[in-house]
Amino acid sequence: MLRIAICDDEADARDALRFQLEKALMEKSEEIVYEFSAGSNAVSWLGKHPGEVDLLFLDIEMKGLNGMETAKQIRTFDEQIMIVFLTGYSEFVFEGYSVGALDYMLKPVTAQKLMEVLCRVRTRLEQEEDKAFSFKNADGTWRFLLQDILCFCSDKRIVTLVTEQGEYYFYAKLDEIEARLGGRFVRIHQRYLVNPARVDHLGSDAVMVGGRQLPCSRNHREEAMKKIARSMLGGC
Repeated sequence: MLRIAICDDEADARDALRFQLEKALMEKSEEIVYEFSAGSNAVSWLGKHPGEVDLLFLDIEMKGLNGMETAKQIRTFDEQIMIVFLTGYSEFVFEGYSVGALDYMLKPVTAQKLMEVLCRVRTRLEQEEDKAFSFKNADGTWRFLLQDILCFCSDKRIVTLVTEQGEYYFYAKLDEIEARLGGRFVRIHQRYLVNPARVDHLGSDAVMVGGRQLPCSRNHREEAMKKIARSMLGGC
């Protein structure tokens, strides 16, 4: 799944890019999920919806918060979103490297350049697929890098994915999530699955993860403690 957003203060420019994208995107697995008419709107929305957009096409020459300033603010809370700058002037290109831009496209955007960028994006997503966890809920489709996930907490069929930035809810079974992660997270309790690399403290019957103390049940304690201790010691 590739989720795209466009940020440009000119409606005609947004329409033109959307038209080009709609011809180039793969049906059912790629979509334009949001459009912004101002950089400040993009910063506000993306800050509240981490992991919901993979690729942002961002115009540099915008009124108010320009594209470079917008990108710098986005990078304070999201280092993973791929940013492609749109510009009418080639002299802005080198500034993009300071915010980790994936690429830039000169206006008007050509179909060939757009396909080249989308190919790079698809390749990167494929490479990162094994390092990320995706799910859907009522708010949309989300993707988080495993390294950013502290733990999963289950209450019946509602699972909470916990990060330092917030909590995100979806319907699933913790057993299925554990199997899907292939042993990279550790089951410490019927209700808790933790990232061993993010454990701050290991006690006799509980672990501390991101400031949360989670109980380690008797049934899981011995094996869980071994796995977490091994991770904390660098895999020894």
